Amino acid sequence: MQTKYMKRIVYVCVITLATIALSILADANEGKASETASSECVYENMYAGAAKVLDVNTTPSTEEIEEIAKNNAWKAQGAVVMANVDSQVNVRLEPNEDSDRVGYLYSDCGGYIVEYTDEWTKIQSGNIVGWVNNDYLSFGDEAMAKADELGCNRATICAETVRVRKDSSTESEVLGLVANGEVLNLVEETDEWLIVEYEGESGYISKEYATVDFKIDAGETVEEVAAREAAEKEAIAKAEAKKAELNQNYGAYASEASDVVLLGALIQCEAGNQPYEGKLAVGAVVLNRVRSSAYPNTVYGVIYASGQFSPAGSGAVDRRIANGVSDSCLQAAQEALSGVSNVGDAKHFRPTGRHDGIVIAGHVFW
Repeated sequence: MQTKYMKRIVYVCVITLATIALSILADANEGKASETASSECVYENMYAGAAKVLDVNTTPSTEEIEEIAKNNAWKAQGAVVMANVDSQVNVRLEPNEDSDRVGYLYSDCGGYIVEYTDEWTKIQSGNIVGWVNNDYLSFGDEAMAKADELGCNRATICAETVRVRKDSSTESEVLGLVANGEVLNLVEETDEWLIVEYEGESGYISKEYATVDFKIDAGETVEEVAAREAAEKEAIAKAEAKKAELNQNYGAYASEASDVVLLGALIQCEAGNQPYEGKLAVGAVVLNRVRSSAYPNTVYGVIYASGQFSPAGSGAVDRRIANGVSDSCLQAAQEALSGVSNVGDAKHFRPTGRHDGIVIAGHVFW
């Protein structure tokens, strides 16, 4: 199942896989059935690879696949490209070092080629469209291998409100509701249902009301970074005021009470159904990123960096904070914040089955 959607990426550089990719694209749009809590799904395909601003996590059209195959080039428009840096690389408005920055591509992020030259490549990654020096990019087989390693399949809701059920039946218990545009990690796909990670549990969503794509983490525009940092300052100020009021101290690492609650909420969203060791491991991944130069240097910054943790971007973390975080997730957050890690310096995790690493219950960490 995992390689099924990865082939949507492979086609862009290997002409022999173009026919396979076309078949997969056709299959992906067949057979939809199930339920919605309110409105009909309005399915709109978004296509990557064109010289315009598109979401990085979308699937090219049949015509684009054919054009890429005809070009038979790893540097063709729409081909996958990945960052080749230890920390981050600037994306610039024009192809020279003196040009204004329009965004940042982090070490585990990628996108698609808009225009290739011998020294610079214009890329599209999330909301970023700009130029990166070729010395800091991976192309062709190397880029595809890295995308396969770091990407994952995700389901995007395309109905106003959709029920997440505990089992593959319309009579099964409803775990919660997800809104149009919300993105969830895909665990498995059946004929009629998508099994997704929902606030730390495995839930079932009707295939008719969600689309599945292979997602590559995107970079951030300069404006997105500024907005995130401003929101972080506001959150810290509020947390400091609350901490002073309650006279609380949350451990050696965190200087704000909000770090524990925020990290605990993310842990519950990502690993709420996992044993304590799995919860601690997710917290450790966040703190390992905080310590790494490849990511923002605060818990808030890591969690809310654009294109990284889907529960943060979808609003699930905020809802979890509003509804209360479980004691075990808060405990795991506090332990991770104090410096404990049961996964070494791992900075990534996915559902088991598509990567080597440290396996703890339903996740693999590397």
